[in-house]
Amino acid sequence: MTAIPAEPAVAPDAARAPDGLPLAITRLFKGVVYRESDEKLWQRLMELSAQARDYVAVLGLELVLDDTEGYAFLRSSPDADPELPRLIPRRQLTFNVSLLLALLRARLAEFDQQNSDTRLIMTAEQIGDMVSVFLPDSSNEARIQDQLATNIKKVTELGFLRKLRGQEQTFEVARILKAYVDAQWLEEFDARLADYRSTLASDLPAAGTASSAKKERATA
Repeated sequence: MTAIPAEPAVAPDAARAPDGLPLAITRLFKGVVYRESDEKLWQRLMELSAQARDYVAVLGLELVLDDTEGYAFLRSSPDADPELPRLIPRRQLTFNVSLLLALLRARLAEFDQQNSDTRLIMTAEQIGDMVSVFLPDSSNEARIQDQLATNIKKVTELGFLRKLRGQEQTFEVARILKAYVDAQWLEEFDARLADYRSTLASDLPAAGTASSAKKERATA
């Protein structure tokens, strides 16, 4: 009787993921990976980007990696099987937070066109001035400031603003915002702001309409 040769055993190393891939994937599931935060991990992620994309694709995700800006994160793939559970939850944002993100993204685009520096630094006062252009006049200044502080805190928690160390009211606009609010969205920015102003006016009927000075600044 002829013996059937046994299948060759698979070497343990052949079945293992490349060194560094499990760590990189785990860090991506925990949130955004920044080059400046961990140069060694970033370099390994760059080397294993193809394997990482293949790995997360099985889970209905895609890897967004921008070496120029120095960030990477996972998001749901538009081509994913609709029956797969969503691993990256959708974030429900309030209207005012959405407005702030839109204005920060537009300010970042303007900054990039006019400066060679990559860091956009803004104070809470500058952010407030930027938002106030699109708000109806109100005599309740304290309420407006409280709402602004709440919105800035939320945007900071989302990772789109970074508080500078030792400067409580100064922030860096995170460049990853460009990946979340893309160029196509910016092309529709003027129309979106018109909707924002209309919605704000209807939400605050007692506050009156925006002053003519604000309207001139908003349309300049």
